[in-house]
Amino acid sequence: MKQRTVQFYSEGCKLVGDYFLPDDLKPGERRPGIVLCHGYSGIRPLILPDYAKVFVEAGYACLTFDYRGFNGSEGPKWRIQALEQIEDIRNAITYLEVQPEVNADRIGIWGTSNGGAHVVYTAGVDQRVKCAVGQVGYGDGWRLLMDIRSDDERKALLNTLADDRRQRVLTGQGGGADTATLLASPQTKEFFKLGLEAMPELYCEIPWESAESTMEYRPIDVAHKIAPRALMLIGAEKDDLCKIDGYKAVYDKAGEPKKWVQYPITHYQI
Repeated sequence: MKQRTVQFYSEGCKLVGDYFLPDDLKPGERRPGIVLCHGYSGIRPLILPDYAKVFVEAGYACLTFDYRGFNGSEGPKWRIQALEQIEDIRNAITYLEVQPEVNADRIGIWGTSNGGAHVVYTAGVDQRVKCAVGQVGYGDGWRLLMDIRSDDERKALLNTLADDRRQRVLTGQGGGADTATLLASPQTKEFFKLGLEAMPELYCEIPWESAESTMEYRPIDVAHKIAPRALMLIGAEKDDLCKIDGYKAVYDKAGEPKKWVQYPITHYQI
């Protein structure tokens, strides 16, 4: 497998990625390409290289990248705005399109967790995507942040978001929380506890403004626009973050051809 670090721009922000190619690529040959999309506040070195290796061994060219504001990419630090990240994915597709080793008419997208939601939205709005595969994603950002919380915790979160919006308007400054606190699932807390020990650069504090944006994000609303291009979704039955029924609802909204797969595992065991 050949790998090199690359850079491209998304709405004026320089993004950093890794470009992977099969060893058996012949001169002048063009392969199908895959853009890989990581999860909420993830960074590209965390798990994506393992997936890229599998896809490259199957013959694909692959591109991983960091969304704006994360790891080596430019942009407001740690800001997660779903539609901005969708534009980052679409610009990653454009970058892959123009590579001489890639068949621009055969580009698919793959994503996990938040990326598993993003591939649905991206495929729904961008006809260049010939197929999309998502795992342990969601279709409704409100449910993502609310389903895990009790009634009192939901009220507290909504009060925090309202207070933070007032502070941003009056002072220009807002607060935030680390990813595990924001997402609030026990599986996420355990994952970040272990992940930060292995990769301290994974730590970030997500602005409450981003939480507010996440709750307004609904990939399920565009799932029906993917057909007749192919969609495959993979759910985890014991997922406490991206509940499997919510992801299955996205699948049910989508047209054919499509495939649903589920495993008796937790969110991060995928």
